[in-house]
Amino acid sequence: MVSTSDRRVALVTLGCARNEVDSEELAGRLSSSGWSLADDSDTADVVVVNTCGFIDSAKKDSIDTLLAAADTGRKVVAVGCLAERYGDELAASLPEADAVLGFDSYADIAARLDDVAAGRPVAPHTPRDRRTLLPVTPVHRPAAVAEVAVPGHAWVPQGRRRLDDAPVAYLKLASGCDRRCTFCAIPSFRGSFVSRPPAEVLAEAQWLASTGARELVLVSENSTSYGKDLGDLRALETLLPQLAAVDGIERVRVSYLQPAELRPSLLETIATTPGVAPYFDLSFQHAAEDVLRRMKRFGSTEGFLDLLARVRDLAPTAGARSNVIVGFPGETEADLDELCRFLSEARLDAIGVFGYSDEEGTAAADLPGKLSDDEIAARVAHVSALADELVTQRADDRVGEAVDVLIEDTGDLDSATGRAAHQGPDVDGVTTVLGARVRRGELVRAVVTKTDGVDLVAELGGAR
Repeated sequence: MVSTSDRRVALVTLGCARNEVDSEELAGRLSSSGWSLADDSDTADVVVVNTCGFIDSAKKDSIDTLLAAADTGRKVVAVGCLAERYGDELAASLPEADAVLGFDSYADIAARLDDVAAGRPVAPHTPRDRRTLLPVTPVHRPAAVAEVAVPGHAWVPQGRRRLDDAPVAYLKLASGCDRRCTFCAIPSFRGSFVSRPPAEVLAEAQWLASTGARELVLVSENSTSYGKDLGDLRALETLLPQLAAVDGIERVRVSYLQPAELRPSLLETIATTPGVAPYFDLSFQHAAEDVLRRMKRFGSTEGFLDLLARVRDLAPTAGARSNVIVGFPGETEADLDELCRFLSEARLDAIGVFGYSDEEGTAAADLPGKLSDDEIAARVAHVSALADELVTQRADDRVGEAVDVLIEDTGDLDSATGRAAHQGPDVDGVTTVLGARVRRGELVRAVVTKTDGVDLVAELGGAR
């Protein structure tokens, strides 16, 4: 039995940035309840794997990680989206895991790990459709949220502990989603859309700045919906300048914007507010109207191109990125050509290409017109090759451009690496700054001199 005075836990995080925030919430709760955080599984008594349950490859990665943790001989606990989505089914198929816990266990996570460490049995989570836990009408949700476990929505300084000292920190705006895209199961296990109160978001931003964060990346399932359940659809337009004004914060970045909900006032706020990155992470998913309708999405090639034109009218060097799904049921060759036409004209800085796969519980799984795995793979390869060419061209367009780079790695005396305003963390490439000593966390102006794929090389200088 592990001594209660010497309990060590390692946290392994998979999936998206929202999971990273949730892991830091778990770390805060555990460390304030007597658990020490281990740097790796080898020195831990319990390994907590914060899983991803979004698509098949993510599920497999989660299972493989749980099995690898079990091979170390440590106690293993599964949390996160895969655990929330499958619960007792996952526990039955994965006896190597000592516990499978859902979001309802986050508030008393330390007690559950105490049980695991002591060898006491922990009942696995029983899944339920989390969309049923809150009122259908968004404006009735705030009063009900206190009765529902929503990860990342009960912040106090001791309730989150940063797991690194990076100058970039993720800040959760909201959880869940009210949209019903036919390919997506996320609302069923993340629940309905719930905004965090602006005062709470601002307080956490100030705390993050005190820990050394210089860039805040706002995350949610749909940032353009922020405030709708608080009775204020323009809440984000008000909040962004306040976040940018937080002492110590150099830059604020908004992730995951829904094109159909990107109202002109929010577009203008992101494009023109000092301290807010003119960065548009737009969830297009496709461009052919017939495919978008089957996805229960809205838009078209011309509509999306017009949106990007409006962005660039306000901020000519703004960054824009998106993900697309290829091989959706019923996608024709003409639909694929339309997607490629859009991508060729959109001048996006980064493009993620994903092949469609059925997700249980989604409407798309029952749609006719399924393509074979071989055909989907061929289409993914075709669009991916085009995307690689296009984003390389877009990077080349930035040669000679002045960029503001947040330094994240000083490397050696002659160069440092960071990200310009058009480069989101982990997904959009980096910028290497040559020729001067700079500090980690410093925002510097540099001029792009050459490229390496989507990555940029720049030299200090250029007028602000």
